[in-house]
Amino acid sequence: MGGMSDAEHAPAAHEGAAPDATENPAPEATPEPPAEPTGPLQPHETARIRRVLPWTLVWAAGIILLDQATKFWAETTLTLREGVPVIGEWIQWRLVYNPGAAFGIGREYTWILTIVAALAVIGLAVFVARISSARWAIAVGAMFGGAISHLADRLFREPGFARGEIVDFIDYFGYFVGNIADIALVVGAGGMILLSLMGVSPRRPERRAPDPSPAAPGDPQR
Repeated sequence: MGGMSDAEHAPAAHEGAAPDATENPAPEATPEPPAEPTGPLQPHETARIRRVLPWTLVWAAGIILLDQATKFWAETTLTLREGVPVIGEWIQWRLVYNPGAAFGIGREYTWILTIVAALAVIGLAVFVARISSARWAIAVGAMFGGAISHLADRLFREPGFARGEIVDFIDYFGYFVGNIADIALVVGAGGMILLSLMGVSPRRPERRAPDPSPAAPGDPQR
């Protein structure tokens, strides 16, 4: 009787074999973004804020002094509404008093504009107190100084408290008359928008989120 061949006795080569991991690789896990850190500021953050804050305040104070000094110059040198060419007819000195917002809007609601200006100053003050980025300090400091100078006009200039008129003296193309504080506000706002688009954080170095799952004893260092 013929015996069974070795091939018949041998089990199938692939029966019960584990699937080859290389043929169907498991999808790689997508790492989750780090959680936004919460809680009190870290010591290194507080130290950097303390280094940046004084320069931010000095910069804002410089904007205020420059704005108020140029307004004083305009009031003591220029004639009301009379244009003095600086760059042809494009840029002129022209002294005007504005009880409203930009372009004279809201002339009848000066006291409301004063409240808005005060709220803006408070909001900027809170922001300034938490900035540790030098670039953000320049942008926000310019806005802070411009806003404070405008608020001072509203509070202390004629015709009375909280109804003061803004001193404007830079005439642009006969279309808009402004001052140094206006320039600081526009440049500062533009700088903040640009820094946001560039992804620059107001805090440098950026805050690090704590590890939610610390390594157990004996585990490799994370």
